[in-house]
Amino acid sequence: QVQLVESGGGLVQPGGSLRLSCAASGSIFSINAMGWYRQAPGKERELVARITWGGRTNYADSVKGRFTVSRDNAKNTMYLQMNSLKPEDTALYYCNAELVTLDYWGQGTQVTVSS
Repeated sequence: QVQLVESGGGLVQPGGSLRLSCAASGSIFSINAMGWYRQAPGKERELVARITWGGRTNYADSVKGRFTVSRDNAKNTMYLQMNSLKPEDTALYYCNAELVTLDYWGQGTQVTVSS
């Protein structure tokens, strides 16, 4: 099993920045990739950014150039640096770990972008 704990969410003004963290524990050697997803009220959960164990990344078009996903293997932690935040980035952000046969999810951290 894998346990995921997110942190770093909060309230920020438009144009501001936040950094989310996702600490992984348990069977981390089984993780193939990790990602950040988000879900806004009334909308489906969507992929924001993903990073493979080899460091390959991909992003949703809506966040390209503003968000950066990274990973610190020594700390078993994934990060999402979010810059130039917009009100439409408001959502519950979830950390995801992809294993061969199943995925694990964190509890989520709320990001609210508002003046």
